[in-house]
Amino acid sequence: MNRKWRLSLLLIFAAFSMALVAGGCAGHREATVREVSVSKDSEARGDVTALDRASKIEEQTLEAAEGERLRRERAVKEAKMFEAKPIHFHFDRHDLTPEARAVLDELGAWLRENKDFELLIEGHCDNRGSPEYNLALGERRAESAKEYLVNLGVEPGRIRTISYGLERPVDPRNNEEAWAKNRRDEFRITPR
Repeated sequence: MNRKWRLSLLLIFAAFSMALVAGGCAGHREATVREVSVSKDSEARGDVTALDRASKIEEQTLEAAEGERLRRERAVKEAKMFEAKPIHFHFDRHDLTPEARAVLDELGAWLRENKDFELLIEGHCDNRGSPEYNLALGERRAESAKEYLVNLGVEPGRIRTISYGLERPVDPRNNEEAWAKNRRDEFRITPR
């Protein structure tokens, strides 16, 4: 009986051990399932967070692009205002008047703020004098304005000059009023 008793005890111990192991595994399985479930929830929340971040970045990019488009439209409108403000010169002169300097001060400030625009300065003259002389005088007038803008801090590479001499009068009449209108620099501002 001693042997039967031992065998019974061994069977009871084995059954008890198996019950413990099975219970432990079930607990472990439940914990693993809970961890996986929590991990998937975290991943899902992480994905939503990542999607939210991506969505916010896309929204900010679109807002920045829209802001840039609006800034560009405003700058183009402002450029047209400068194009409508020619500067004028005295007869046979290329030095800048105080009124011309005031316009160039505004234009220079605008160009420093809007570095993505270039400027073409067109020099013009009245119809007195030879075409060759007026072409050279128109060039000196355009260069005077360019030099002034460069001294204000505008990059010289953004400014080009051209002279039309007497070829493009604003007012074709032959009187002092017309000649005064024709002695001018005009500005053409374009995006780079």
